[in-house]
Amino acid sequence: MSDSLPARAALDEASIERLVDRFYDKVSADPVLGAVFNPRIDDWDEHKRLLTSFWSSVALRAASYRGNPTAKHQSLPINAEHFQRWLALWRETVPEVLDEIGTATMIEYAERIGRGLSLGLGLIDRPGVRELGVPLAGTTRT
Repeated sequence: MSDSLPARAALDEASIERLVDRFYDKVSADPVLGAVFNPRIDDWDEHKRLLTSFWSSVALRAASYRGNPTAKHQSLPINAEHFQRWLALWRETVPEVLDEIGTATMIEYAERIGRGLSLGLGLIDRPGVRELGVPLAGTTRT
């Protein structure tokens, strides 16, 4: 490993904080994601602390986050492409900070969270769910 490359860390609260800081710096600078979030985030440092709590709760079972990510994202002008861009930036950033095991873990969590949020926001179809064939009241089937 080159001396010019920073050492990548194992998954702990300090490394999650570094990851969140680096990742959300990229989000705020990104033309697609920044356009959505910059007008809504008044204090990025405070928001990063909240997101560090979120990711620590996810990855380390820290139980420090209290919130509803789906509800927070419902009013945002986002679509499936925003989630794809978010995940692409995440995949780019995580290995810059974490070791191989931490990278695999955090990417898997992000994929699950992105899928769950996308489903919760109605941005993607629910895979494996079939229509029940029961018409809604006042509608006719065609």
